[in-house]
Amino acid sequence: MLATTAIASAGQLRTSTTAPEFTGIDKWLNSEPLTMAQLRGKVVLVDFWTYSCINCVNTLGYVSSWHKKYKDQGLVVIGVHTPEYAFERSTDNVKTAIKRFNISYPVAQDNRYATWNAYSNQYWPAFYLIDKSGKVVYTHFGEGKYAETEATIQRLLAQNTGAQ
Repeated sequence: MLATTAIASAGQLRTSTTAPEFTGIDKWLNSEPLTMAQLRGKVVLVDFWTYSCINCVNTLGYVSSWHKKYKDQGLVVIGVHTPEYAFERSTDNVKTAIKRFNISYPVAQDNRYATWNAYSNQYWPAFYLIDKSGKVVYTHFGEGKYAETEATIQRLLAQNTGAQ
């Protein structure tokens, strides 16, 4: 079962690819619908999660902390809630989880796995860091590597993108 595997992989990508657009989102929570095109010029952390995955829950404190610490410096955190089980498809259940975990950043409900598939994602939790030019430049799957992920956020925020 992918959600409970303790896979930990992180690193800078050798060849960055353009971040896929959010697609097939059933509902946006804590936000109006967002697009990657709108977010160009920002550093974006896309966090694939589901609320009953203990590994995901264990990462939420870090993700929320990064959101609070760096949102005014240009970081946008997007939680992509992709359900593993049928009961996780309920918007009311996701809203309850957002309240329970004090999530204040945007959450895209991806019940049909459309955005999950656009990213070719396979794991919960999964972080994708996107630079200001819209390229996926860092990934991490599973728990851990929090200092490395935060250092990458800081480095990406510090990058000057020139004329954008």
